[in-house]
Amino acid sequence: AEHQHTRYNPLRDDWVLVSAHRVKRPWKGQLEKPPLEDVPRWDPNNPLCPGAVRANGEVNPQYQGTFVFPNDFPALQPDAPEPGVSDHPLFQAAAARGVCKVMCFHPWSDLTLPLMSLVEIRAVIDAWAELATELGACYPWVQIFENKGAMMGCSNPHPHCQVWASSFLPNEARLEDRTQRQHLRQHGVPMLLEYAEQEARRKERLVVENEDWLVVVPYWATWPYQTLLLPRRHVCRLQDLRDGERDSLASIMQRLLIKYDNLFEVSFPYSMGWHGAPTGPHLEEDCGHWQLHAHYYPPLLRSATVRKFMVGYEMLAQAQRDLTPEQAAERLRSLPEVHYKQRSK
Repeated sequence: AEHQHTRYNPLRDDWVLVSAHRVKRPWKGQLEKPPLEDVPRWDPNNPLCPGAVRANGEVNPQYQGTFVFPNDFPALQPDAPEPGVSDHPLFQAAAARGVCKVMCFHPWSDLTLPLMSLVEIRAVIDAWAELATELGACYPWVQIFENKGAMMGCSNPHPHCQVWASSFLPNEARLEDRTQRQHLRQHGVPMLLEYAEQEARRKERLVVENEDWLVVVPYWATWPYQTLLLPRRHVCRLQDLRDGERDSLASIMQRLLIKYDNLFEVSFPYSMGWHGAPTGPHLEEDCGHWQLHAHYYPPLLRSATVRKFMVGYEMLAQAQRDLTPEQAAERLRSLPEVHYKQRSK
């Protein structure tokens, strides 16, 4: 907690520099604007609201729960042509095809996941699983991710996520596939299943837990309040979750996200995403080395206005963090599980 050291991340096969004493240094750098607190519940000019007109001229239905539609500005398209043949090994290109969808969590713009009911969060989880099954029938990778807050590049305050299905395994997926496969081969147990059992026993980085899930600040965390959501049972894919595990997932997500909001009493920004075994042609393969998990990467460091910047040493050498994962976990663990907005009422 007092002296710098490096920690190994077996999931990414890299290292992070931990320099806990640096969090004490005075901050004279950029201050972020706190998230908006006066978002209107419905805005006819918001393209994600029920009944609103989107950029392509389509009118959203008057949806009452989740709503999924094709991204109007997709990064991947199913009919992209093959690139030309490379004339040199240093100039390679490959085909990239896929589909991109947007999923609204709720019809109200002034709600976020921690303020939604467990029934509503469970509906989101079911919609995730349906999309993972549908798109995973033919695409090797289905990336479900949520960017929450303008600080994380979210251009619309309406509660939503994105789902990109690709004809290729992205870099992070290929890396995690390799490291988890190697761990199972060497140790005879899936890496993240063993890791979850160790963290459940040690408890020093545990944030919240229930009978099916646990959330930890990983031993190798890079971002200040980064967390890892893990099932206790060996589960390869989101769509493999049992009915009771989906209910308990809704509960533990709500508890974690309430703690995040309570940390600085703001709508806490983050990028999160699910990682599970590859799909498409990989459905016929043995993917037992994989363990389903979700990453949460929040940028805030000291307050609602001071963020962690990944620049300089982090970009040119390796990741570095300013407080230990144990300190971050203890702070999150000690926070109440009643949302600050509901306490004030």
